[in-house]
Amino acid sequence: MMIRYLPLFALMLSVPANAATYANPVDVDYRYNFEQVNEGVSYRTGADPVIVPFKGAYYLFLTLADGYWRSTDLVTWRFVTASRWPAEGIVAPAVTSDGERLLIMPSMTGQGAIYTTSDPASGKLDYYVRRLPNLPGAVRSGFEDAIKPGQVPPGPWDPDLFRDDDGRWYLYWNSSNVFPIYGAPISMADGKLTYGTPRESLVLLDPARHGWERFGQDHSGTLPDGTPIKPFMEGAWMTKVGGRYYLQYGAPGTEHNAYATGVYVGTSPLGPFTYAAYNPVGYKPGGFVQGAGHGNTFQDVHGNWWNTGTPWIGYNWTFERRVGLWPAAFEADGQMRVSTRFGDFPQRMPTARVSDPDALFTGWMLLSYRKPMTASASVAGHPPTDAADENPRSFWLSPSKAPGATLTVDLGAAKTVRAVQVNFADYQAGRFGDAADIYTDFRLEHSLDGRRWSPLARTEPPRRDRPNAYFELPRAVRTRYVRYVHGHIGGANLAVSDLRVFGNADGAPPAAPMLAEASRGRDQRDATIRWRRVPGAVGYNVRWGIKPDRLALTYQLFADRVAAGEAATLPLRAPTVGQRYYVAVEAFDEAGVSKLSGVAEIR
Repeated sequence: MMIRYLPLFALMLSVPANAATYANPVDVDYRYNFEQVNEGVSYRTGADPVIVPFKGAYYLFLTLADGYWRSTDLVTWRFVTASRWPAEGIVAPAVTSDGERLLIMPSMTGQGAIYTTSDPASGKLDYYVRRLPNLPGAVRSGFEDAIKPGQVPPGPWDPDLFRDDDGRWYLYWNSSNVFPIYGAPISMADGKLTYGTPRESLVLLDPARHGWERFGQDHSGTLPDGTPIKPFMEGAWMTKVGGRYYLQYGAPGTEHNAYATGVYVGTSPLGPFTYAAYNPVGYKPGGFVQGAGHGNTFQDVHGNWWNTGTPWIGYNWTFERRVGLWPAAFEADGQMRVSTRFGDFPQRMPTARVSDPDALFTGWMLLSYRKPMTASASVAGHPPTDAADENPRSFWLSPSKAPGATLTVDLGAAKTVRAVQVNFADYQAGRFGDAADIYTDFRLEHSLDGRRWSPLARTEPPRRDRPNAYFELPRAVRTRYVRYVHGHIGGANLAVSDLRVFGNADGAPPAAPMLAEASRGRDQRDATIRWRRVPGAVGYNVRWGIKPDRLALTYQLFADRVAAGEAATLPLRAPTVGQRYYVAVEAFDEAGVSKLSGVAEIR
């Protein structure tokens, strides 16, 4: 088809080159899940993140961790063991601050508690409300099918507590593939919570119009065996900016790459709310980290916005997950956007206000993709090459976890290395809770010739588990080989899903791709984007959005994972019926990123 190109205007703000960096998944000591202890399924997981700034620090809460994490820079996190915690753990908590203390409300299907602390760094928690009243009109758990008009599902599950500027409190809740997200005014005082009225049904999924709300891998609408399934709506979070109320939600389900964050916008805490035309906002279906739904939105001490989410692994168990952190922004016209462009490559952590979240990308490219890998030994079916495929569900498996086991990547030539990320997999780990011997210890070495080795980085005290250990090197290193040398892990087996090396190769970035097709299907929820392949490209970013000068959404894919032929193709199944979209494509390799192709309307 004929492509009509439109101009693209880019806003870039420089970020200090010496700013600390991080890479997703967030480098915290994810805890071993205890829920499948009787089934013998062992894995580390983290999901449904909430990061709350409080008294100059940040506090991170996750599903099924017996405590929380503290950071002063959003890069380095320390686990805080709580003085009291429910035996069944906490799932998808609502966490907020009233300025004097933190309030922590777990998901519940009955009468649970709200916890509080004015000194979260100490871990000392008290009860704010020890026993909540029954949720008015709620049916009993397990009897949702018998719900009647005016009733609500058991809960509040997946809650969010929001305090407006006038001091009034509101509660939002629910997780379901049938029921909507609800909201209600509440009043709170030490020892008591009271549900107010109205208790409103606020927003409901509409997958028949919103392509991205279809469940399944790439919004297939089905389970892997082809069984149709309704999508889930969950993880409410309210943010107020510029007099607008942004009611965010996770959809269509955490079990696949398409998990995303959407938003409805209103002018009051209980609506009415209008579906945002630019949905989804947090979206990352491609790359090593896949999935960005069910998190929260917050401002750092410099005034920058951030959005968290729940990437999916799903090797050991459907709900084996990690945590992602992406820069965000609220534009002057009210559009909320979350930047996941190169969202699992190193990003700079700003030390001042930044107007364009895309400017935080370091420009350090992935040097290890599909590179030759060797190991001291391997278990059949899990070769070293599995640690260079950008897939967290495949991994190199060592026959021994004794110190000294090695895994080495050959970058193919001398290149400038700036950072390394070692991602461990859980293979028959045999752990179901915290213990003193659950920690990670290893060192990284490098060599120009594969014979003479020098230190590159290593884990340092205090000891902690690092399932997704990230190391920014203090200075750039010119090298060809990077070697992992094992020391200790807490699980029963040594398995590395990906040894990821970042930096830059010599040479110029690739040429800009040329768009060949940008078309809508008969079903307007489906689009086809096709472009001319760029010789030597490692991968492509398909960037799209509702404005030609604001392509806020990205689908990243590797060049060797698209169909063979002169043109590369992405079936994009996320558009909304009746909404106009624009698209462009950029190529990347180990040297850098191309200029964008021309911007075209998807017709």
